[in-house]
Amino acid sequence: MAQNQNHPIVQLTDVEKSFGAVKAVDGVSLKIGRGEFFSLLGPSGCGKTTLLRLIAGFEKPESGQIIIDDKEMASVEPNLRPTNMVFQSYAIFPHLNVEENVGYGLKRRKIDKNKIIEMVNEMLDLVGLNGLNKRSASALSGGQRQRVALARALILRPKVLLLDEPLSALDKKLREQMQFELRALQRAIGITFILVTHDQEEALTMSDNIAVMFDGKVEQKASPRELYLNPTSKRVASFIGNMNFLEGNIKSVSKTKVLIDIDALGQISLDKNQLPMKLGLGFVELGIRPEMLEIKNNGGKNLVNTREAQIKGISFFGDYIQYKIKLVGSDANVVVSEMHSGKGMEWKLDDCVVIGWAPESFVVFG
Repeated sequence: MAQNQNHPIVQLTDVEKSFGAVKAVDGVSLKIGRGEFFSLLGPSGCGKTTLLRLIAGFEKPESGQIIIDDKEMASVEPNLRPTNMVFQSYAIFPHLNVEENVGYGLKRRKIDKNKIIEMVNEMLDLVGLNGLNKRSASALSGGQRQRVALARALILRPKVLLLDEPLSALDKKLREQMQFELRALQRAIGITFILVTHDQEEALTMSDNIAVMFDGKVEQKASPRELYLNPTSKRVASFIGNMNFLEGNIKSVSKTKVLIDIDALGQISLDKNQLPMKLGLGFVELGIRPEMLEIKNNGGKNLVNTREAQIKGISFFGDYIQYKIKLVGSDANVVVSEMHSGKGMEWKLDDCVVIGWAPESFVVFG
């Protein structure tokens, strides 16, 4: 389903919430489109779960406005909002079987019994649990319990599904499998999902857009690709993947180019549009992702956009290799990542190499 940012299903304006002296949510404004998979990403204590609970109605904002599906939510109780929530603990009933858990909300609404059975079967088929209707909840695996929690939340046909770290209790392999399944499920039913997570990989894998939060504020909202390639602050760059941070001085700015002296790499020329608007001559901080640097044989001198270096550390991660590299003539070290080819490690400890880069790979921070 196409996302509609011009007519968002969830709109937050200057929302604030404090607990004692701690401001958990500090003036957050967001628009979340219809049919969008949206993630609130950040470290523990950044306010993301509190913000989700404010949307759900489990907490009341001290100021600001929350609109869901064109209706202001200030006086609307949680059970009357067009939302439902999947909790981190799943909160399924251990004494009920799968069918009874999934149909629990419909039974409370006094839906016809035959209609409940029909809707439960339809939902179990959607989440891949068909045939497990009578299985006890206590006999389910972690992945199956997560699917039951999803089916129970979705059967009530919410317009927005809220997910509070639903994959955090799963092991790595199952978590990765469920990331793809959850995204496929969202696309199949077409409703808005809002996910809270501290796991950057989880957010990048599943989301259409991500809001990165620190200290109760949204630091940056963008697509996964934009967040990774063009973070607007060092905090976002550090939290989303790995980044080499370097210091330099802007020496000159022309209509199209910026000349920067970087302590570790020497002089580089960047396109002016890589420079934040407010920056002028003087001190500047830059970043470059480890996979944007390339290791080459130390066979050529004075090559453009290269620097002599020596390999000081090697870490093997299976699908890629990470090298810690000391730059010759500098105290600086950088990290370089290369995909593992399966043909053995080409570089060894203490090898003398050169590293190369493309100028457009640098991010300049304001």
